[in-house]
Amino acid sequence: MQSGAEIPSQEEIQQWAEQLEAIGQEYQALTRELLARMLPSDAGKTVYDDMRDTLQTGLEALLSDPQSFYGAQMRLAQDQWQLWQQQLRSLAGEEVEPLVQPERHDRRFKDPAWFDDPFYRAIMEQYLLFSRLVEELVANLDQLPPEQKRNLEFYARQCVSAMAPSNFVTTNPEVMRLTLETHGQNLVDGLARLREDLANSAEGLNVAMTDRSAFEVGKNIAVTPGQVVYENELMQLIQYSPSTEKVFKTPLLIIPPWINKYYILDLREDNSLVKWLVDQGHTVFLISWRNPGPEQRDLSWADYMQLGPIDAMSAIEQACGEKSVNLLSYCIGGTLAASTVAYLTSTRRGRKIRSVTYMATLQDFSDPGEIGVFLSEPVLQGVERQLEADGYLDGRVMAFSFNLLRENDLFWSFYVSNYLKGETPAAFDLLYWNTDGTNLPAGTHGWYLRHMYKENRLIEPGGIELDGVKIDLRKISTPSYFVSARDDHIAKWNSCYGGTQLPKGPVTFVLGGSGHIAGIVNPPAKNKYGYWTNEALPADPDEWLAGATFHEGSWWPHWQAWMTDNGYADTGRMVPARHPGDGELSLLEPAPGRYVKQTIPDVLGE
Repeated sequence: MQSGAEIPSQEEIQQWAEQLEAIGQEYQALTRELLARMLPSDAGKTVYDDMRDTLQTGLEALLSDPQSFYGAQMRLAQDQWQLWQQQLRSLAGEEVEPLVQPERHDRRFKDPAWFDDPFYRAIMEQYLLFSRLVEELVANLDQLPPEQKRNLEFYARQCVSAMAPSNFVTTNPEVMRLTLETHGQNLVDGLARLREDLANSAEGLNVAMTDRSAFEVGKNIAVTPGQVVYENELMQLIQYSPSTEKVFKTPLLIIPPWINKYYILDLREDNSLVKWLVDQGHTVFLISWRNPGPEQRDLSWADYMQLGPIDAMSAIEQACGEKSVNLLSYCIGGTLAASTVAYLTSTRRGRKIRSVTYMATLQDFSDPGEIGVFLSEPVLQGVERQLEADGYLDGRVMAFSFNLLRENDLFWSFYVSNYLKGETPAAFDLLYWNTDGTNLPAGTHGWYLRHMYKENRLIEPGGIELDGVKIDLRKISTPSYFVSARDDHIAKWNSCYGGTQLPKGPVTFVLGGSGHIAGIVNPPAKNKYGYWTNEALPADPDEWLAGATFHEGSWWPHWQAWMTDNGYADTGRMVPARHPGDGELSLLEPAPGRYVKQTIPDVLGE
């Protein structure tokens, strides 16, 4: 025993014994649940197989270049020697500069002990050296095809991120301190939280990101006043109550994504795009998509078009007497909007759309980014078999996949706080929305993945046929406004930019700061992120950015000016404010309606 070490009291020994017994019980229960989930789905198995095969291919490519492999080994050996020397100097009391440091934005190593304690500093630096080596090795494998190299980079990063010392009890200084202070209660609580999250996951692990009990749709999120004025088997149409005495004559229809729920555009009053649009004088209608289950397995992309925006436009005409609308669309809702405008153009009804806005929308899928990892042919076939078997894709699986695109921020950070520290997640509305997912019907999702992501048919003239009509985005003369986000990891901005080269009508492109959510939901009052504009539209997105002008603040007022300056929202033809129920449509229920409140467990009867 070390000199001066305190001998634990009998009470402390008993307390530790009880905690170890509790940890053992939780661990046994967790093991039973994990064994019951051992067999992955068809889709999951193909991902695991693809990961194994990709890593094997990367290893073979590395071994085929002995000189590069030997050079990497030598660099690692030299780094280890330097690290050992520094550790000896540090133990001797000498101040030494770290051999390698984490990136400034890397929150895994924010605790001072990673730098002040020689033990933890050595562990951190060893890990960072290894991480850097793997990254360099993969980056230098130029003999691999681009798609295979992208997949290897992704899978290698997942492995390296999982091995971070911050993810383990004994090599995380925060967790060790907490374990000693609480006599292991954090681990007991963490194991219980892990079992609870597993029970709420479909495949993989959906880590709880927020205190879900703190929010209720329609009570403290999605609260902009309005009424459901129309519904069918796929969507409810919300008409929002006006906040101005006069409104623009042409109504505005919002087409949100159905991969997530619409209220990302209406979280709180101070960041609600819906509320802001109403306050600008728009008569705002919004599609609230149903959360589908096995019964909706046969719904197609054409059904989403007909039962979504086309049905909505007919209902808006009944509500307002207006035959045309302005469209505002987001993410996959924007891809549907482009399909709809092209379909209406081909059926000589293009004038029903006065303008169309695409927010973070892919039309050209030639470079989908890291999402493409999950769309290799073997993986796609596995997904298709699973869709055929179940009739839907569980939205929790989709959420898990998206979280892996930013694994340290959206998975491992919550893994550590929830399961190792035993903490209750903080209440955060954005993360509540992120975990309130939706299922995807088999008929729509499988078709979308193959025809658009895999085969990129949407940009081909006649490449997509909807209800017997071959559509062509190049025939669209409707004025278009594209806005993307520079740090978007879901719909890469330079991929979204490709859509600007397709329509023959006037096109405006704006690039916002930040990512897929914050870059779009960026209220003017926050004065954050900024945006870039450029009237020229060269084929190369990097050339567009090089000639672009940066502006402070939100892109929302720029969009509003585009609408009014061009007369799509005509300030000279304002009409008295329209209230839900004024027209021919009856009021069905107050916004946000019951469709958006359907959770995945509700739909699946869990």
